[in-house]
Amino acid sequence: MALPKFKKDPSPILPLLEKLKDDPSETVRRSVANNLNDISKDNPDIALDLCEKWYGTNKNTDWIVKHACRGLLKAGNKRALKLFGYSDPDCVSSENFKISSTKIKKGEELHFSFDLLVQAEGSIRVRIEYAVYFMKANGKQNKKVFKITENTYGVGTHRFKRKHSFRDMTTRKHHAGEHKISIIINGEEKTLLSFNLEPPAGAFSL
Repeated sequence: MALPKFKKDPSPILPLLEKLKDDPSETVRRSVANNLNDISKDNPDIALDLCEKWYGTNKNTDWIVKHACRGLLKAGNKRALKLFGYSDPDCVSSENFKISSTKIKKGEELHFSFDLLVQAEGSIRVRIEYAVYFMKANGKQNKKVFKITENTYGVGTHRFKRKHSFRDMTTRKHHAGEHKISIIINGEEKTLLSFNLEPPAGAFSL
């Protein structure tokens, strides 16, 4: 249960996290990372101050920091991206973004492809993601980010092909209507395409 007092000012918790970050138990260290991730939602700079202090100390604290920053990285926080060495997004771009169809049915997969174009001297670290803007039951869209890869790339063009399933799951129900999909490189949304999700074949709709 969230505690409003600590959401507003998490500073009383920080000394405890500092003490527990080197605990021999992986479960405790994971709890530290999750706690920092929670702090980052309302106080990103406070969380990042601690992450920048810890990062590079040893492999355990590096794992804590990376796990704690997962939300900030998905949100494209520039300070978090810089901490992990991701390059200026102006050095990279997405070209030839294509989707398999502008109309797919619930339960099917959307296939998409794109080129990563690197225009920097030497090799650079790149984080590549895609976002789907899902249609909700209320007629509004909700953006969800999915990671493709984190890697080092040299100058030139690098081809990617991926697919996304629109089968219903216990954690996500799909609704017919306009959707969008975009490519995100080092926290910056580069290209965006629209498509329609339709009811499955034989489905009755009013």
